[in-house]
Amino acid sequence: MKTNSTSIETSRIAQPIGSALDRFIKNNQNQFQYASGELSQILRDIALASKVVNREVNKAGLIDIMGAVGSTNMAGDQQQKLDVLANIRFTRALAKGGEVAALISEESETYVDLNNDGKYVIAIDPLDGSSNIDVNVSIGTIFSVYRRKSPAGLPIQEEDILQKGSEQVAAGYILYGSSTMLVYTTGYGVNGFTYEPSLGEYFLSHPDMQMPDNGKIYSINEGLSNSFDTSVKEYLNDCKEKAFTARYIGSLVADFHRNLLKGGIYIYPPTAKDPKGKLRLMYECNALAFVAEQAGGKASDGRGGRILDIQPTGLHQRTPFFVGSKHMVEHAERFA
Repeated sequence: MKTNSTSIETSRIAQPIGSALDRFIKNNQNQFQYASGELSQILRDIALASKVVNREVNKAGLIDIMGAVGSTNMAGDQQQKLDVLANIRFTRALAKGGEVAALISEESETYVDLNNDGKYVIAIDPLDGSSNIDVNVSIGTIFSVYRRKSPAGLPIQEEDILQKGSEQVAAGYILYGSSTMLVYTTGYGVNGFTYEPSLGEYFLSHPDMQMPDNGKIYSINEGLSNSFDTSVKEYLNDCKEKAFTARYIGSLVADFHRNLLKGGIYIYPPTAKDPKGKLRLMYECNALAFVAEQAGGKASDGRGGRILDIQPTGLHQRTPFFVGSKHMVEHAERFA
């Protein structure tokens, strides 16, 4: 039987696309216990800022916004020009939205008081892995949303800022790669949206994302292996004996996203240089741990401690981070 190639091509072109992000948020707003539109507005503000950052990332090689600015941020990393630009974009968008009272950012020494009556606090890494922009490698944005505890209108309190990850009401990330994706959760599963630049909209492309319980990918900077403790070295040897695949991009969002889709584990353990780990609890680990758990995965400190149960004592607190497929993380913990 002869196939009509024209009809096949027409059917492909006519395939429906997923819901636009705004419509999806509106349709699912009732899942959120404080369903008064505020959280929806925050997600829209984050999406808007990400579109601006996406534009600047895509033209980075054409104008002078690549490279370092000559200073370091509070995490001790050399600030890139795009770090500063992304921080400005997200801060402005969230300040103008009016729903966010305070912002915790990797690029700021202390929290930023946005001087409004907002009911939420945002923790954000505006541009994770930004040094990779110079070599055209995927980078990302990571964000956490908390509901402030003190009454709106009063000065921000420490209890508003230093909340456990388990108290997040929403979290997610934006991946700027071969396509740009926004992935988020409000505690009712994980959904991914792909940016369509000609329309300027995010569309649902990955509904109800589930991380495989197991995988064969391990992501770790093995260049630091001489300073890993014995338990981590033994786990890595176990991975190699099982012929697992090593994949390490060096952009946390990109490594996490691949393992979310394909199954795997990401590890940043304590090292001689960073005995408490390198990754920051408040604006890197908590968000991705929330997403991982909502997708059926797991996130721990490598010794059985749940990331989302850690009580932060500082804005830039670090922690060891083991995140990914549930059975892989549990197996890694057995070596501790």
